[in-house]
Amino acid sequence: MTLISMKKQSEIKAIALLTDFGLNDGYVGIMKGVIASINPNIPMIDLTHSIPPQQIWAARFCLMNAYPYFPKDTVYLAVVDPGVGSQRRSVAIECSQGYLVGPDNGLFSGILANNSALAAVSLTNTDYWRDPDVSLTFHGRDIFAPVAAYLASGVPLEALGDAIPIRSLVNFPLESPQITDKNIQGFIQYIDHFGNLITNVSSRQIKAKKWFIIIDNQVIQSGSTYSEVSPGKLIALIGSHGWVEIAVNGGNAQEKLQVKWGEKITINYQ
Repeated sequence: MTLISMKKQSEIKAIALLTDFGLNDGYVGIMKGVIASINPNIPMIDLTHSIPPQQIWAARFCLMNAYPYFPKDTVYLAVVDPGVGSQRRSVAIECSQGYLVGPDNGLFSGILANNSALAAVSLTNTDYWRDPDVSLTFHGRDIFAPVAAYLASGVPLEALGDAIPIRSLVNFPLESPQITDKNIQGFIQYIDHFGNLITNVSSRQIKAKKWFIIIDNQVIQSGSTYSEVSPGKLIALIGSHGWVEIAVNGGNAQEKLQVKWGEKITINYQ
């Protein structure tokens, strides 16, 4: 007996994939092959496979910022899993705008901070795994990809395993910046492919028209676009994601400043 009944194409949910697997090996393709084997009609969208290895914080950031731009009921299949094979749970979570499938290690906490979870299950029903005898090092292939495929094909969340309290999900809360009348104290929460340094300060928290950033004793003036400074010069601005970032016009701010994730910054008003 088949585990799914094929639905009309318009009723099938899309799957958005995020991993730290890269594209030099076959891991991402294998996961897609598993999904296609269950239902070849599922649309698959690659969010990114270039998360730095085992960087849950980077996965958290990318998922959080991508979530508003996908169709309703998208299934987000995310595998950044340094605890694979350990006692950490495998979970599926239903939110108002979609479903989250992956390890319970905090990578979904950015989405859940802004979007209420409706229900969550631990993926204990082996009927929806690729095989009950799973690899201890590739749950993306053996558990998460098939579960995402079944969810996208219409299998209800509660069929996938045991219900768990939403409050029990692992949470990596983003530390809030410290805001006073004189300045904002924050830190670098993400570094993108271009070397832009993205802080934990949102555009909503910038109240002055004129402001500047101090990082590692260096002053960086603010602007609206990269081109407001000469090529190779630093600028601070609000990125397309809505967070304050430090960039270099035509260059790489991370290389220029030699800073890492978590580096502290101060925003002063002029």
